Amino acid sequence: MKHLPENPEKILIRSTNWIGDAIMTTPAVRTLRQNFPQSHITLLALPWVADVFAACPHVDDIFIYDKHGKHRGLAGKFKLAAELYQERFDMAVLLQNAFEAALISFLARIPVRGGYTTDGRGILLTHRVKKHPDIGSRHQVHYYQEMMQGLGMLPGPDQLELFLEPKAVASVKEQLGHAAGAGKRPIIGLNPGAAYGPAKRWPARKYGRLARELARKTGGLLLVFGTRDDQQAAAEISALAGDCVLDLTGKTSLGEALAFIDQCNVFITNDSGLMHVAAALDTPLVAVFGSTDHIATGPYSDQATIIRKPLDCSPCMQTHCPEQHFKCMEEIDVSEVAAAALAFLEK
Repeated sequence: MKHLPENPEKILIRSTNWIGDAIMTTPAVRTLRQNFPQSHITLLALPWVADVFAACPHVDDIFIYDKHGKHRGLAGKFKLAAELYQERFDMAVLLQNAFEAALISFLARIPVRGGYTTDGRGILLTHRVKKHPDIGSRHQVHYYQEMMQGLGMLPGPDQLELFLEPKAVASVKEQLGHAAGAGKRPIIGLNPGAAYGPAKRWPARKYGRLARELARKTGGLLLVFGTRDDQQAAAEISALAGDCVLDLTGKTSLGEALAFIDQCNVFITNDSGLMHVAAALDTPLVAVFGSTDHIATGPYSDQATIIRKPLDCSPCMQTHCPEQHFKCMEEIDVSEVAAAALAFLEK
């Protein structure tokens, strides 16, 4: 392995493409900063990931990869590479695994390009890291940290971290201030959505019954998180739990959603990007797992309870249940999720 330059003036980090993955790279981003404290670090990220790092002190600039706009298609990739070339980066660290990440940094003529040799891209890298054979059986936080170590860096702590934008925090506190009795009762977050298909989603009707039970037992304010795609689930929850529900689905920026989660006394969620947000913010959380791997992509937090059913078919890693019974989710009872949430609230 060739050594990385000692004092690169300008470093480009190619971020991962999903919120949860981006959160799990935060220890690696911190490691990079600790190893290159004097370098100017720019993060190349898709628009929906950028807010994860908007207030991060380890990143000096964020360069938006407008994949569905001006950087769309093959011509857009060449345009992006030309724009990056104008920045004259000395080194690129590719947290994203795709061939495309290596190709763009190669076309941008960045002289030092480091990352995993995944997706057949090793020929485009100047500094290659091979995945350790057992890395798939460990948490993804270690996956990214081992990339840093493989590039010759001294890895820092593995703890996740997330920094909030002051404007978002102020906006959220103002909104909660208008909610009846918000300062006098617990704030409970519910996240019924998940991007990777229905096999990751505990049924909305169960979230609704959970909300009703928690409202009855705690008198809490229940915040429902999600995108516009989750509004039907939010309506179902509101119908069962009544006016103690504040529906945030499709109504917040990512920065505001992060700030709302930071205000929660407990956060109940499917395996999703917002689950990792809660873990990074050290918000107590209850994570419901079905089709996905709770070891590799579970919440990296001491303040988390994972609820799952260890069936023979689980984790299948499928977006839709191959057997059409969603047994891994259906067998999780409202009472056990409620008990886990109440245990955190009682602390």
